[in-house]
Amino acid sequence: MTGHHARVSELPIRFGSPLAGLAALRDATSRRSSSWDRTGGNDDRIHLLPGQEAVLLDARGAGCVRHLWVTLGSDEPDALRKVVLRAWWDGESEPSVNVPIGDFFGVGHALTTNFASLPLQMSPEDGRGLACWFPMPFASGARITALSECADAEVKLYFSVDWEQYDDLPDGMGRFHAQWRRENPTVGVDERDFTNHQLLEEGENRSGEGNFVILDARGRGHYVGCHLDIDNLRETEEWNWYGEGDDMIFVDGEPFPPSLHGTGTEDYFNAAWCPTQPFSGPYSGITLPGGPNWSGKASLYRFHVEDPVHFRESIRVTIEHGHANRRSDDVSSTAYWYQLEPHAPFTLAPVSERLPRHG
Repeated sequence: MTGHHARVSELPIRFGSPLAGLAALRDATSRRSSSWDRTGGNDDRIHLLPGQEAVLLDARGAGCVRHLWVTLGSDEPDALRKVVLRAWWDGESEPSVNVPIGDFFGVGHALTTNFASLPLQMSPEDGRGLACWFPMPFASGARITALSECADAEVKLYFSVDWEQYDDLPDGMGRFHAQWRRENPTVGVDERDFTNHQLLEEGENRSGEGNFVILDARGRGHYVGCHLDIDNLRETEEWNWYGEGDDMIFVDGEPFPPSLHGTGTEDYFNAAWCPTQPFSGPYSGITLPGGPNWSGKASLYRFHVEDPVHFRESIRVTIEHGHANRRSDDVSSTAYWYQLEPHAPFTLAPVSERLPRHG
């Protein structure tokens, strides 16, 4: 009986929530890399000029990034899309993280807004405190940088990277990845050929071809979520809901229909009934709900923390842009996943193709 009780008492630490395991001691040394003023003054920031790249972390040996916080200011518009966060693990030549800095922290359109989730957060004032708790393990080294692709103005960048240093990293640990994508606009249909009902609710998609691609990766790992950012380009007084598109996740090259096939855009993000309200939860939320009749800019997130999508050879995460891909909107996304290296290299679009629409 005593042995039985001992095994039960271990379960919360081994299999329970993060809070349940918080008391378990680890063989780690806590480290921090930050922008504090080395002169002892109060200029606790980096003055990042156009074209310059600041090193946020340059670590040697084994470890894991546990927390990343940044805030930035610039007189140049859309700096959140012009500054790029990049990360390399274990001396790799191609970055595993290559994302506009604002999008990395959970909201697109070069905008910020207050929200809180388990892995990502934007905090007051006006969501400009950007924080990440995705763990980022490495075996022999880590390098994280911020590259300014602004045209004229400097960027005042404050940062803090908290990480743990280990003697070695256990086997089987995936490396953290993040990728940004955009279609501006998505390829829809000629609206003049359809009634509003036909455009938004009719048609068939029996292949998944033409879906917006959130992630296309090869190797072994698991997908842990994304945020989707939509700029509604239709100008109409008729019903203008953007979200009748199903999510379709193809694992290991499986054919259509995929094993993971959803029922609608807002459904994938754990919302319902064409939401118009902002909401932030631990694993899903609507940070930007759009304007009247779902006009303008929307942003939604879903993190697969409790339900990661596992893949052994490849994964292709997609979603329709409107039912049967009939809508033509400005759609972008940031995907987050872990996998064993090497990963398939991916590039980031140039600044001119990253800027949000205005007006």
